[in-house]
Amino acid sequence: MFQTNEFDDFFDLSAINWEQLAQEYTVSLRSKKVAELGGDYKSKLTGEPKIPASIRLRDYQQTAVLSWLRNRGRGTLKMATGSGKTIVALAIATELYQKINLQILVVVCPYCHLVTQWAKECKKFNLNPLLAFENVHNWQSQLSTQLYNLRSGSQKFLTIITTNSTLIGEGFQSQLKFFSDRTLIVGDEAHHLGSTRLEESLPRKIGLRLALSATPERYFDEEGTEALLSYFGEILQPEFTLADAINCGALVRYYYYPVLVELTASETFNYAKLTQRIGWALNDNKNRMNNETLTSLLMQRSRLIGAAENKLEALRNIMSKRLQTHHTLFYCGDGYVENDSIYSRQLEAVTKILGTELGYRVNTYTFETSLADREKIQQQFEKGELQGLVAIRCLDEGVDIPVIQNAVILASTGNPRQFIQRRGRILRPHPNKKHATLFDTIVMPPDLEREIWEVERNLLRKELKRFIEFARLAENAQEATAQLKMIQDKYSL
Repeated sequence: MFQTNEFDDFFDLSAINWEQLAQEYTVSLRSKKVAELGGDYKSKLTGEPKIPASIRLRDYQQTAVLSWLRNRGRGTLKMATGSGKTIVALAIATELYQKINLQILVVVCPYCHLVTQWAKECKKFNLNPLLAFENVHNWQSQLSTQLYNLRSGSQKFLTIITTNSTLIGEGFQSQLKFFSDRTLIVGDEAHHLGSTRLEESLPRKIGLRLALSATPERYFDEEGTEALLSYFGEILQPEFTLADAINCGALVRYYYYPVLVELTASETFNYAKLTQRIGWALNDNKNRMNNETLTSLLMQRSRLIGAAENKLEALRNIMSKRLQTHHTLFYCGDGYVENDSIYSRQLEAVTKILGTELGYRVNTYTFETSLADREKIQQQFEKGELQGLVAIRCLDEGVDIPVIQNAVILASTGNPRQFIQRRGRILRPHPNKKHATLFDTIVMPPDLEREIWEVERNLLRKELKRFIEFARLAENAQEATAQLKMIQDKYSL
């Protein structure tokens, strides 16, 4: 452990000539040097960031690096799922190492599986990351040792990948005072970091900051969004949309089939009650605590919609005609449905329909599945030994399985983040993938009393806007948008 509380070689970030760095980066782009730095690092990793010859930054990725430099080492990149935000972050770290002798890269992820995924990408850039998550005894002494080695000069660079839950723990927080002033913090899926507890745990001493997210705006939490952008920096222009990603080949083209589903009588009753309470919460949405109440109500209604009983029959109708397909992802809700007079998790009901009734080879993929089992199941899926994966939540963010060709979304949500993440997940390119096909079950709103109907129309208007935008970009856009227009016309939207 150190004898002093800080590195002796204080580095003044305000002294950096950011415009000069941006100009030098622009010159290097013109001379093609950025794409050709270094070689392939298959031998022992030295831990110093280098862009491998196998990776050539796309134009929009180069623009993202330049925008961050011009914003004086801070900013939020709002880029579509699958557009290569990880590569942009590592390219920025490489540029800072070469130009200002960056010493530490800290990556903060919401989930453990993203830590291991980041580790794989870091190794391509010649980095040897320390994975600081789960049991503090597994990493704290290593972190202390490497920080000491960095300070003494026996180590040139340190890469740390951690989780949100580890970040807020005393074990990690106690080490932050020993971090060099030449440290870059990267928030992956950064929208999570806008929550009160996580935002308060972000290290103020670290001046170089980068946030990555397809959806940095927090759902019904303007205060949390403002806190997030205040820490990391504003959303940088230009934003990179789903349409941009498809047009440049970063994501594949797709066919989109909305499947309209009605609620049962009992579901309609509960739906109406929740919508009424949401209306009350919206009218009283004055502080952060009320935001949390509203979010809870929206989640309850989302679970009800996601677990709608009639979605099971819709699934039967879809898959009975597609039994020869493969590489299919089934997104389930985390609510309960009535199936064969027994309440069971939708995951179990869907697995029974697909596996037992239809003979479609599937396995479940949830947050309860161990990392080792996830890896094994993913390999079986990629090889075609499994035709499908039945998933809850854990395939929403960050997981890269580009072989996915088809998806059936049974869990609906009003949260735009989940909407964007899930639909972007199946569009990642793969050599054997010409296009993707997406079936999207959409619950038709029931007839409601006049006093709560206006609340419903406002919520439906926001949700339908996203569905129509996704339909508009599909290869079968005319067919898909015509089906959604039926909802617009019926509810005078």
